[in-house]
Amino acid sequence: MRVTGPWTGLLADWLDQQQLDAPALRPELARWSAQDNVPVPVWRDLLARGLALRPDHAAPELEVGSCVRPGHVGVLGYLVLASDTLGEAMLAYQRYETLFYGTTLAEIAIEGDQAEMRWPPSEEELGQQADGAAIAALVTFLRRQINSPPPPSGVSFLGSVSSEAAAAYTRFFGCPVRWNDSHVRVRFPVQYLSIPMPRRDPTLRALLDRQAQALMRALPGSSETERQLQQVLLKLLADGEPTLPRAAAAMHMSPRTLQRRLARHGLSWQQWLDRSREQLAGHYLGDGSLTLTDIALLLGFSEQSAFTRAYQRWTSTSPGRARRQVSG
Repeated sequence: MRVTGPWTGLLADWLDQQQLDAPALRPELARWSAQDNVPVPVWRDLLARGLALRPDHAAPELEVGSCVRPGHVGVLGYLVLASDTLGEAMLAYQRYETLFYGTTLAEIAIEGDQAEMRWPPSEEELGQQADGAAIAALVTFLRRQINSPPPPSGVSFLGSVSSEAAAAYTRFFGCPVRWNDSHVRVRFPVQYLSIPMPRRDPTLRALLDRQAQALMRALPGSSETERQLQQVLLKLLADGEPTLPRAAAAMHMSPRTLQRRLARHGLSWQQWLDRSREQLAGHYLGDGSLTLTDIALLLGFSEQSAFTRAYQRWTSTSPGRARRQVSG
């Protein structure tokens, strides 16, 4: 089990927010932030050392989590863009959690009128501070996407904290917090799952704009119907099933009708899919928070090697070399 390098940027940003020099800690954070994988014990240690600089704060890990930005979560930030509702966003998180922790832990369950995302104990525990920061980041991230966000109906943790820290947790989440539970949990009323995701976060909006520009280059001079197809494609790519029949069904038309519309641009479905993937790949390669595996999955490939072969076919160079040229 591990976390991704960009996740350590949460702590660096919190140090900035708190105006803490932390001369012994910052170089380590900078070194680990450039890595794809950060072992859990390393992250626990970095976080504990940072939080120890604020002994006067009851639960500083919640402050760390509230610093979350799309760049800290990499591929998950983009997946929010493909999610129309809170329920879809939760499913996207579950589907791609392995990119973040190196394993799939999250479970989603519906129990009566409550929907729950939960994480069982693992062999290599994150610990309460890291769990607190992670759940604070998850809730903060969702709050920033939803108009007038309602609080969760309940949050649970495996460990326990002081009474002062427990009160801080209750204030932060705005709901009852349970301690010494069998799982880490975040619960919402089922009706919350249909809440639309308007993408209010300005950084996510900027990502969406750049995605749209990339797709426009794949199909220039497109009409409203073709722009709808571009948004459908992002969702199909995130699901890993970018096929003509699925795209046509999502647009409530027959595959033959969709193919005719693409033919107006002199393209078959496969030609347009390849061109769109190539344009999006160029955009994603410029985002340092995304690994090549992240990019492969965002483009609907089952593994990085398939993406690498396709990218070499499109551009006569490897994605790794293209990334080095971009970062230059």
